[in-house]
Amino acid sequence: LCEEFLHVVQRHKNATDVFEAIDELIKSLDETLVQINNAAKQLLPAGRERHLHAEEMWLNAERDTWRLMVCLYRDRMVTQKQDSEMDDLPLVNSEQTIITHLYGGNANLREYQMIVDWLEQMTLHQNQADLNHYMARTVEWENTLHQLLEVGQTAFGSGRPLVKSLDPDAPIREKRPLHDLDVEDQMQLAKQVFLDIRQGRLKEAQIKCENYGQAWKAALLEGWRLHHDPNYEGENDFATRESIEGNPRRDLWKKFAWQMAESRMLDPYTKATIGSLCGHLDSMVEVLSEHSWNDMLWAYVKIQIDIRVESEIRSHCIKSYLPMPDRYWNGKKSLEQIFDALEAHKNVRICTAAKDVDKVIQKYIMLDDIPELMRIVDGWLEGTEVVLIPQMLRFLTHFVMFLRQIGKTFQEDVGDRVIKRYVEYLITLGASHMVAFYTAALPPNMQLLLYSRFLDTVTDSLQRKQALEDAYNFGLDVPTITVYTVERCRMTESETDDSAPTASGTLTELDERKILSLEWLTFYPEQRGELLWQTNTLIRYFLARRSIEAARKTFAVIPADTMELIFTHYGSKDDIPCREEVSIREYLCYQTYLAAIQGYNDWSHLFYNGRPKPPAVVKISNFTERVTSEHREETYRKELANWEERIGEVTTLTRDLLYNVLLFPEAGWLVDTDTMKPVPDDDEDWLNRAVQMENLRKLCIPEIVLLLHQLHTLTDRHGENLLLADVLSSESRKLYSVFPKHKLAETLTKIAESSLTLMNNRKDPFVGDGAKK
Repeated sequence: LCEEFLHVVQRHKNATDVFEAIDELIKSLDETLVQINNAAKQLLPAGRERHLHAEEMWLNAERDTWRLMVCLYRDRMVTQKQDSEMDDLPLVNSEQTIITHLYGGNANLREYQMIVDWLEQMTLHQNQADLNHYMARTVEWENTLHQLLEVGQTAFGSGRPLVKSLDPDAPIREKRPLHDLDVEDQMQLAKQVFLDIRQGRLKEAQIKCENYGQAWKAALLEGWRLHHDPNYEGENDFATRESIEGNPRRDLWKKFAWQMAESRMLDPYTKATIGSLCGHLDSMVEVLSEHSWNDMLWAYVKIQIDIRVESEIRSHCIKSYLPMPDRYWNGKKSLEQIFDALEAHKNVRICTAAKDVDKVIQKYIMLDDIPELMRIVDGWLEGTEVVLIPQMLRFLTHFVMFLRQIGKTFQEDVGDRVIKRYVEYLITLGASHMVAFYTAALPPNMQLLLYSRFLDTVTDSLQRKQALEDAYNFGLDVPTITVYTVERCRMTESETDDSAPTASGTLTELDERKILSLEWLTFYPEQRGELLWQTNTLIRYFLARRSIEAARKTFAVIPADTMELIFTHYGSKDDIPCREEVSIREYLCYQTYLAAIQGYNDWSHLFYNGRPKPPAVVKISNFTERVTSEHREETYRKELANWEERIGEVTTLTRDLLYNVLLFPEAGWLVDTDTMKPVPDDDEDWLNRAVQMENLRKLCIPEIVLLLHQLHTLTDRHGENLLLADVLSSESRKLYSVFPKHKLAETLTKIAESSLTLMNNRKDPFVGDGAKK
């Protein structure tokens, strides 16, 4: 249903298509309910009654609510807008003309009628028992008739004295009963006739009466019809007479119908049937109070229509009418009063149902009080008393979108919170196109937070790319969302104290997530500059923690064509903004540093683990063993010579890599060059970056110097340690300034030891020209 509703909404984006869209939503719900019903029947054991699950009950209620919205809002948006100021109706002779005029000009009455029609249509979807075994009977009360005709000869006669006559009034006039079987049949017929009336099927109710042999009862159900004599109309041709419609003495019928509804001699269902046609509420309540909220609402609203119609007729018709009892006129209520009565009903089932989600929504749709409905919905979202299942959230979201589409005024912030809750559910489904579409219906700030939260749940590269494409297609600000996602992930701190790197150098799960988040900036070429900036920021974070492996993995995220794409995007170096320019330089600084550390690690592995081991000393007792021993010694010397040659080459290479950090071009390693391009002075990110880079210089440069000293010392290149002192003391780079005093003193002491070693080896302790070369 989530998918189907999305497709429907996408197909009907214009306000003019809104009712076509709702019709399709209703069709989708119908099809889904049929599928659920068919599947449930197959799983249900034979003979067992099927009970509806909560979700299925909601889907039924939702379908009914959409139907209510279609009829009411179509009238409110189309018919009421087309209503022109209608002239007052003069006194006329036709009740039908008066009420046609009333319905045309009174929107409230039209809505009352739509509500009644809607309530009647709802009951049609319920399976009602039909009196097929009473069809095609020619006489009524056949058991009573048979016993009267065959006195004393029936096998199953009644022991009580029965009626003597079979006219409709006989049981009441003679105060004698019918045959028991006829009483039972009469009760079933009365009940079925009322249920047909409740379903809006008056014609079917009359057919049942006729088929049961009670044509008089079918005629009784005709007495409410409005009188109209077309022969009195001015344009009518007097040469031909047209048939009169309705009941000319409708007031007389109504008076006696009211008395029937009040009578204690009739069964409840017959009284309720008559009462529904003459405006007698109590007779209907007597039957319906044990039924449902829908039934009671139908009774109340039907009465309101009757009272308003009767009042209009008596005000504009030239006839004189028999008076109706005061109780009839006192039954007039507003919709608000009707709903208050239902909420305070003595039947717990009805007053509890009045608080159900679907009933509350339907109530305020009928009242056209959307702001109050939204206030209640907001309470549902915030509170815990009402559990909004996903299907409810789906309905409420599309209800909000419908209101926006037709331009209805309500609290937009509540509507946004409804859609937000639905999107949070869609995030759990992982469908990016649905998440993107409904997120796009929210304000930009909520779009940013919500879609970023969704992106956190996507880890597969193809799915990530699809998520961004969907966001772009539905108009989301993809660059801002991706940057926010990366920054938020980077700023996340672990709940446990694992900020220090592990001894094994392995990455924590949070570290992996932070690195993986950078991938969001790799899909669009125009974001490569931002990718560099964010990657550099994360590398600074890892280097400050001395997590070299994490920094290396972070660096590896940047695609090889990044520099090329940045230059292509901006056209030339002079056009590259300051942010991208410094990011490129910083990126190259980390490339140099990581290469130096990797070079030193490779050299260290070769130096400590690659040196060949001398052969073990064995006692030689014969010529063969001596030859074997000499061969081992010769092999060892060759391997040692190869190793020494290799270690010399690698040492030189590693030295150069380490010096690349110390002698980084222009201003130095992790120092921005002077630029004529504008640099933000008060930007917090820039200020933090400057502090972090300075701290990294103080951390990493002394480390590189010590690695160089160790490299030279272990390979007996003491003279190069003295050259290192020159580099440190050079005023052009002022590398000495990044050393703490104790660290600098320690470093100079180590270099002095190298000078002493040279002196002991009778070499120049002050680095002569030969050593400098």
